[in-house]
Amino acid sequence: MARYVTYKYKGQARRIAFTFDKFRDMYEAAAAAEGVDLKAFLAMERQVAALSRQGAAMKDYRKNEFKRLGFTELFLHKDDDEESQQ
Repeated sequence: MARYVTYKYKGQARRIAFTFDKFRDMYEAAAAAEGVDLKAFLAMERQVAALSRQGAAMKDYRKNEFKRLGFTELFLHKDDDEESQQ
């Protein structure tokens, strides 16, 4: 089953292939495709995770930070076997 990520980066729609072998999540895959450096983001994300007991705080941080970086409408898609055969 193939996976791909669709998103908008600075208003332009994009679609990229995605594998868990290379990336931890769709956010990292999209950032890598656009050449965005995530070192500072990942460091802050670790701090948010250490300070927060709720997973929602980390999700909110990630969503808001990627929106600030210019990413919107991020979705991870799975192609069904029927679609990949066509």
